[in-house]
Amino acid sequence: MQTVALADDLGLKVWHVPNWPDDLSGKIVKSADQGGPSGYAIYVNKGHHVNRRRFTTAHEIAHFILHRQFIGDGLVDDGLYRSRLSNSMEAQANKLAADILMPRNLLNQHIANGVTSVARLAEIFQVSESAMSIRVGAPN
Repeated sequence: MQTVALADDLGLKVWHVPNWPDDLSGKIVKSADQGGPSGYAIYVNKGHHVNRRRFTTAHEIAHFILHRQFIGDGLVDDGLYRSRLSNSMEAQANKLAADILMPRNLLNQHIANGVTSVARLAEIFQVSESAMSIRVGAPN
């Protein structure tokens, strides 16, 4: 899944920001100037690995879909994807981000076809090994 294309389809503008501290992953902000047609912009730490940027973008998309009424003027996620939202809302955003990047039906197809290495699955789905490890260990 191309996360920037999905964001575009949802009316979100994605910006990759250089020179952010490593402990800042991303944020979603209501912005008339830099937002897309929805009025929201996603900012992602350009210094992070491409797989992490993809997860950050998917995580912020999930906040837009699930928690738009709580975003206010902006919502910042640190390096551990924590924000001012509750832990349960962050967990919901992480779950939807995983669903976007690693759809169960496609993941199960690869596993059924003999691809069982977490490293190989992570490569196929362009996510980190830790994200894939959590995904394959999580119940359906």
